[in-house]
Amino acid sequence: MTTKAPQDTRPTVVMAQDEGCFGRISIPRRCWAPPKSRPQVARQIVREYVYVYSAVAPAIGRMTSLLLPRADTAMMNLFLEHVSREFADYFIVMQVDRAGWHDTDELIIPENMRLIPQPAYSPELNPVEHLWDYLRENYFHNWAAPTLKQVIEMLIDGLQQLAADVELLQSLTNFPHLRIIC
Repeated sequence: MTTKAPQDTRPTVVMAQDEGCFGRISIPRRCWAPPKSRPQVARQIVREYVYVYSAVAPAIGRMTSLLLPRADTAMMNLFLEHVSREFADYFIVMQVDRAGWHDTDELIIPENMRLIPQPAYSPELNPVEHLWDYLRENYFHNWAAPTLKQVIEMLIDGLQQLAADVELLQSLTNFPHLRIIC
């Protein structure tokens, strides 16, 4: 099915979705320091990652996220089912990028959801990218994580604070092309 069924009386919510990779590779960034001092910042390259799948509904100021071990069709299926259950009171129109696992016959799209692909090679159209920038700047800036568990704890804390701050969430993600009255 590609459209909302006429008998479906649930309100429609427009969402955007993306995956972000967070791990133990740290990159030193510019920061403030007193005059005539040079701050020391740890740097490491440890190839341990976790993927954050997030979907945001700017119009209602809500988001949902899952931390998963990889980015592929099986994980996307888990995430879509999660979003479908969490937003069961809505019919969901979700913007997704052109990742291979978003456009495969193995993807199981829940009955209360329709996926709309954004134009290829256009991450600037995806508001969830702003969430990744915010998390990296405010939670992972000049920090070398000793363990992947600490990265996960920091992500959970950042995602919970973002989800709780409706005004900040909307200011980061309420892109004009998502302001559709349904």
